Amino acid sequence: MSKVCETVLEIDLRALKRNATYLKSKLQPDTKFLAVVKAFSYGNDSEFIASYLEKEVGVDYFAVAYTSEGVALRKAGIKSPILVLHPQSINFDELIAFKLEPSIYSSFVLNAFIAEAEKKGLNKYPIHLKFNTGLNRLGFSKSEISYVVGRLNASSSVYVHSIFSHLAASEDMNEIEFSKKQINCFVEMAQNLESKIGYNSLWHMCNTSGILNYPEAHFNMVRSGIGLYGFGNDPKFNSFFTPIGSLKTIISQIHEVLPGESLGYNRGFIAHKKTRSATLPLGHADGIGRQYGNGKGYVIINHKKARILGNVCMDMLMVDVTDITCKEGDEVLVFGLDPTAEDLAATTGTISYELITGISQRVKRVFIT
Repeated sequence: MSKVCETVLEIDLRALKRNATYLKSKLQPDTKFLAVVKAFSYGNDSEFIASYLEKEVGVDYFAVAYTSEGVALRKAGIKSPILVLHPQSINFDELIAFKLEPSIYSSFVLNAFIAEAEKKGLNKYPIHLKFNTGLNRLGFSKSEISYVVGRLNASSSVYVHSIFSHLAASEDMNEIEFSKKQINCFVEMAQNLESKIGYNSLWHMCNTSGILNYPEAHFNMVRSGIGLYGFGNDPKFNSFFTPIGSLKTIISQIHEVLPGESLGYNRGFIAHKKTRSATLPLGHADGIGRQYGNGKGYVIINHKKARILGNVCMDMLMVDVTDITCKEGDEVLVFGLDPTAEDLAATTGTISYELITGISQRVKRVFIT
């Protein structure tokens, strides 16, 4: 692979396919696979990633968080069904125009969508009912099912294409009892609803960790986000996944900082000995936040760890290369296979999700096939 000459996020599509293939290997042949491509495909590139998954992997469904994300996929030529996980009523007209499918999670959203569907004269428009089984974020409770059934049976404008919920701690083996309680609650609610609306729907509850830890809850569809992008949320699974993104940059300039001299904003680093620093064209506007500064975070230069010095700037950060043989223009690895985004995120007590989804879209994406 050629040396980079600027800050880039290299995205390995071969790894994406391997990750998807591994996840699908855990499923029964007739279990559908939904790929979560919200948040710019977890900081990668949702249009390119979705297109690749549609053409090369053959996923059954996509999911995004908001209507605008689904619209972007449709404009990029994505034909597969797209579930909008957190639609807002103000966007229902656009959602319908682009043939997106809403998650219906409250009476307000249910009534608003049925009203819009009836106004447009729609018949059996696909919707997805979200049940709250313990995450307590979005979703109908058990006590609301009768009301939901009444509204559904009173209108032919929509039909329930899927019923779903979300495990709160599927990666935490200390919470097996809670997760099983969620699964049982979901089954009870789904069966209750189906018996009263008179037809069956797709059921889905498992995210990546759910796929790996709770095969009994695969039902007839599963959802995966973070696993596609290379993380198993558990050391015992991480070896089966390959991170698809490698954030790389270069050394812009090297400085000699003498004892007593300071470096960066607010004199965040003061040298106690002669220190050699390298300035990189990457900062908190690119997704490497200030929390990584002052020696917490690090990068890799010529196979050696270089700690971040002082405060991370908006467009730049400085690292300690006192004991590293390097020169201006040399390549720098921020995260990739070693260290992974999970490794770097752990230096500040956060998770891979936060780091990779925060990589700015001004960072150039380069696709490896």
